[in-house]
Amino acid sequence: GLVVRRDDLRQATREGREGNLVLFVVDASGSMAARQRMGAVKGAVLSLLMDAYQRRDKVGLVTFRGRDAELALPPTSSVDAAAARLESLPTGGRTPVAAGLLKAHDVLRVERLRDPSRRPLLVVVTDGRATGGPDPVALAARAARLHAAEGIASVVVDCETGPVRLGLAANLAADLGGTAVTLDELRAESIAGLVKDVRGTGPGHTDRRVA
Repeated sequence: GLVVRRDDLRQATREGREGNLVLFVVDASGSMAARQRMGAVKGAVLSLLMDAYQRRDKVGLVTFRGRDAELALPPTSSVDAAAARLESLPTGGRTPVAAGLLKAHDVLRVERLRDPSRRPLLVVVTDGRATGGPDPVALAARAARLHAAEGIASVVVDCETGPVRLGLAANLAADLGGTAVTLDELRAESIAGLVKDVRGTGPGHTDRRVA
């Protein structure tokens, strides 16, 4: 009779491209040049979305200002939806960095439940000067370490300007277990390119620094 062995069995396996979730967390306070910052981030988000359908990526945007943070753009791969949400974003007020990072943590947690295979990358755009409430810098560091504990790949775009540099954004990047770059040397296209480069490295990437 016919004998079928285990080695004779074959199974067709579909291999799909792993998608990414790039979540921007942007300082929309009055602590620095908001127009320059927002312009660069808007360009980067829209640039990433242009090829999202090919890469199966999603992009989202959290902004923080005043006393709180909000999800300005829920994770999406729709360029039209992103353009509509990004057209006008309010700026000004204090700088609740911790609130922005905690909101991002909630967003990533929900998205992880929806699609566990999607790789997250956090892109924080700030000068790191947390203000408002008791010990805001310590609160921001604590919130950053929540992301680091979960191995979230991260980039901090340092927007600090002026003759006196405190280096707070670099400290925030260290707390996140990520890397830091400066906004002064980057255009919107460069930020998008940086995200495309770093997002594929996965959790635990801590030693890559771009000047």
